[in-house]
Amino acid sequence: NFLPSGLLHKRILETAKRYGVTEVPAEAVNFISHATQERLRTVLEKVTVIAQHRIETYKDDEWYEQATDVRSQLKFFEQLERIEKQRKDEQEREILLKAAKSRSRQEDPEQARLKQKAKEMQQQELAQMRQRDANLTALAAIGPRKKRKLDSPGTASAGVEVSGNSSGSQSGTAASSSRQYSRQRITRVNLRDFIFYMEQERETSHSLMLYRALLK
Repeated sequence: NFLPSGLLHKRILETAKRYGVTEVPAEAVNFISHATQERLRTVLEKVTVIAQHRIETYKDDEWYEQATDVRSQLKFFEQLERIEKQRKDEQEREILLKAAKSRSRQEDPEQARLKQKAKEMQQQELAQMRQRDANLTALAAIGPRKKRKLDSPGTASAGVEVSGNSSGSQSGTAASSSRQYSRQRITRVNLRDFIFYMEQERETSHSLMLYRALLK
């Protein structure tokens, strides 16, 4: 049986006693076990198809043509936002610099706040310039990265060793490739696939199980 007969029989009896049934024949237990197996197989087959459709790509399919490029569109909007932010920062910087150069004797609280903010901005820019200069000085002190020479003794000996074992490496590669082709394709199913399946099925489209799955 697909399910353990003893545990299944006990569970069926517990449920049957609620409805006044005291005996459940072994044939009924076997029938429920086989029905559970078939039901589970059907569910897994359908969910596997859903998962395969989810991970399938049509980029290299000659029968499909790309209509829109969402990634390029998002990059374009991000660039627009970056330009707009830069423009606003420049405007704010000009306002702060004008406030910092103001020589009026009677300053209102807003003018004092702008002067303080301008002072903080100048200090931040000065700190960034010093950090940039320090990084450039450190890179100059380290010097350019030295490339490894190809004709070094260690490299030459390694090349001889590889060429000497070429037949063994080829046989190992062939064996690994044959093992790779013999492996079965594994389809990973997640909760979203099960939720989509339950939404499409009439028995589970309005079930409490679907509601609980949506809350996770």
